[in-house]
Amino acid sequence: MSQIARFINVGERCNVAGSKKFLSLIKEKRYDEALQIACKQVADGALILDVNMDDGMLDARAEMVNFLNLIASEPEVAKVPIMIDSSKWEVIEAGLKCVQGKSIVNSISLKEGEAIFIEKAKKIRQYGAAVVVMAFDEEGQADTFERKIAVCERAYKLLVDSGFPAWDIIFDPNVLTIATGIEQHNSYALDFIRSVEWIKKHLPYAKVSGGISNLSFSFRGNQTVREAMHSVFLYHAIRVGMDMGIVNAGMLQIYETIDHSLLSVVEAAILNKAPSACEDLLQFVLDHPELANKEKVETVVNDKWRQKALEERLSYALVKGIDAFLKEDLSIALKQYSSAVEIIEKPLMSGMNKVGVLFGEGKMFLPQVVKTARTMKKAVAILQPYIEQEQKGNTAKVGKVLIATVKGDVHDIGKNIVSVVMACNNFEMIDLGVMVSAEDIVRNAIEKNVDIVCLSGLITPSLDEMCNVAVQMEKAGLKIPLLVGGATTSKLHTALKIAPLYSGPALHLKDASQNSVVATRLLNVNTKDAYVESIRQEYDVLRQKQEKPSLLSYEEAKQRRFRLFDK
Repeated sequence: MSQIARFINVGERCNVAGSKKFLSLIKEKRYDEALQIACKQVADGALILDVNMDDGMLDARAEMVNFLNLIASEPEVAKVPIMIDSSKWEVIEAGLKCVQGKSIVNSISLKEGEAIFIEKAKKIRQYGAAVVVMAFDEEGQADTFERKIAVCERAYKLLVDSGFPAWDIIFDPNVLTIATGIEQHNSYALDFIRSVEWIKKHLPYAKVSGGISNLSFSFRGNQTVREAMHSVFLYHAIRVGMDMGIVNAGMLQIYETIDHSLLSVVEAAILNKAPSACEDLLQFVLDHPELANKEKVETVVNDKWRQKALEERLSYALVKGIDAFLKEDLSIALKQYSSAVEIIEKPLMSGMNKVGVLFGEGKMFLPQVVKTARTMKKAVAILQPYIEQEQKGNTAKVGKVLIATVKGDVHDIGKNIVSVVMACNNFEMIDLGVMVSAEDIVRNAIEKNVDIVCLSGLITPSLDEMCNVAVQMEKAGLKIPLLVGGATTSKLHTALKIAPLYSGPALHLKDASQNSVVATRLLNVNTKDAYVESIRQEYDVLRQKQEKPSLLSYEEAKQRRFRLFDK
């Protein structure tokens, strides 16, 4: 049997973190419809079903048990193995007690050290399950080829030496996003493929899996390109031994049927064939808007925009990432505005606001946002001498920002992008890294006298740790703004769980392009109070909508019963 024939599709749609529709159905207790999603995944070719209930507004343990019991009653779904997917051990263990036959745990890692890693592995073995081992350790996420194989080899030896069957070990060497506009990310796909080949040669009987959708996040909103990227990536990864992947089985293109021009640029980016390969892919996508499901920002750059008013030209230049005319337009702006800082706060920030809206609507790609940030940085650099002169030699930054991935979470891609964007907008960034405790965050915030604290987190337990940080900031008497972001965070969770714990401003930001704009409003004495009050009112409304009506006592309810036959 060929390697391609042996590849196992792991259905990804029964995951509240990856499917808004599935999350909505679970929240609304529409379990029959949620079960139909599972049925469709199997019908579309999923040979294993990934189930994840990690959401800040759900009782993940209870929902996991409930849904797995429903699956057991549906013959079409019960015939495939279940992958119990959670960042919380109590959810995983509850799921293990429900499933029939052999299941797979997704996942454990070395991020909390060897003792806890082995302890969890032994419990998983007692339940007779296989295990996905993520390529994380105490230092964080393995992002290079060298780090991936080193972490996987160490985990393999620990598991085998503790008696865990090698054939029940499934490594996930981390599928990471390429074409982000950051050069270091361009080799992520190739490094994963190389690590698959190494694992299959050096770690006998071990399997390899990965979450495929992460690869193409830069092109969210363009399903055609994302599907092509996934298909090309799998084509090469499977050829060197990849055994399974978490992917929407119904949304994969056949490698040979992908349009040749698209295939060429996608393959070059996946295999990192040239320094410009990822940029070439982005340009190809922008030059072919017909590939997109949504209308994208126009990509044709012509001279007509140069005839617009100054403010519009500066805004357009930022949105498009065009720096050729910055000096010319900023020189004119210096004559029309009272100060260089005012230019930043008005026309330049107006452009950044547009970027935030376009990115949020899926009309801009991540590398475009990074390019915009770099254009903003060049504009600020041009204005910096004038700012220094206005401030009599003080080269003060816009503000000092502390940023960290909270304790228990080793993901840093999103955090790093936020740091790049904010630094390009002239904020002084203090990056504490990953797995940072609440105590370290508060101590550094006080010692370094920061203006804002930014918290990042990807996994659900990070939400609880963010609440802990808010509590510790409150105990320390801090009043500085607290900004939270990451895949599992939400405005609703921030309003319900985090903001009530902290008397200072606590806000949720959904993507990196918003941070600089929001931070500027919070640090501007003329806009801060009104902005904070508007957020407070918005969050109050969210909390009121979630409040459950108070229930009467049983005795009072009996007294108020409907008396049909009473005289």
